[in-house]
Amino acid sequence: MNMEAMGHMEHTRGDLMSAGFANLWSPGLLLIVVIIGWLYTLAVTRWRHRFTDNAPVKTSRMVYFYLGLLMYYVAEGSPLSLYSHLYSFSAHMLQQSFLYLVVPPMLLFGLPGWLLRPVLKPRAMKAFMQVFTSPLISLFVFNIVFSFYHIPIIMDTLMANMPLHELYKAIFLLAAFQLWFPVFCPLPEYNRMSELKKMGYIFVNGILLTPACALIIFAGSPLYQAYADVPEQYLFMSVLNDQQLGGVIMKIVQEIVYAVALAYTFFGWYRRERKMEAEEDLMNESLIQHPQAQPSVQMNRA
Repeated sequence: MNMEAMGHMEHTRGDLMSAGFANLWSPGLLLIVVIIGWLYTLAVTRWRHRFTDNAPVKTSRMVYFYLGLLMYYVAEGSPLSLYSHLYSFSAHMLQQSFLYLVVPPMLLFGLPGWLLRPVLKPRAMKAFMQVFTSPLISLFVFNIVFSFYHIPIIMDTLMANMPLHELYKAIFLLAAFQLWFPVFCPLPEYNRMSELKKMGYIFVNGILLTPACALIIFAGSPLYQAYADVPEQYLFMSVLNDQQLGGVIMKIVQEIVYAVALAYTFFGWYRRERKMEAEEDLMNESLIQHPQAQPSVQMNRA
């Protein structure tokens, strides 16, 4: 990062001390989030009958969608956003954890397939989704985007160039939705993996995310020039400790979120298997009690 960019960040840090409400709380973004939540509520309640194959959305799933919107606003619209960009690498990693590990699965979990399906009807969108929902592609795209972002020269360049940083964040967020779509797929026609494969997919993702976190945690010196000159009174610790804390935060949040995703997938598989076993037991019991019905059943199958 060049000296001019560093000087600009130092000047911005000074201005932050007198930042107003609009800069700290992003009321414009808050308004957008509220409008999205309002439209979602109308779509899954009052307007639901307008959609083909609609079904009631459970209150718990709606709550997850609202929490996903809230977490997005906390990450991008609250003082955490400014503090993470100008002062603290650990806050920056917390922001990333919210944006890319927490928000996408929450929104996907709360999004009914019948609400998303009309958007995907055009042929071009179907072709896009064939690639977008490929587990193998999803597996590597997110982890490549994540790893590239944390290469020091790349992060320093992005942190000093706001338009470029915003563009990369948009790509990052899209890759995060791509990562989580195969696990929390709201559309049965795009649900390509069994529950056992999904558990393997989540486990492999956890492995691929580990090297970047380990590099940050065990670094012996500050890696990022964007945070190297931050006064320690704004961090309450050394710059190096703040950097290491950032890696720990990302890894802990990743482990928690992936564990929850694994548990959700496992119990979904377990309930499905138990249901199938119960149906088979009921059928066998019916055949034992009414053996005369067995030949007719076989004839109908023939």
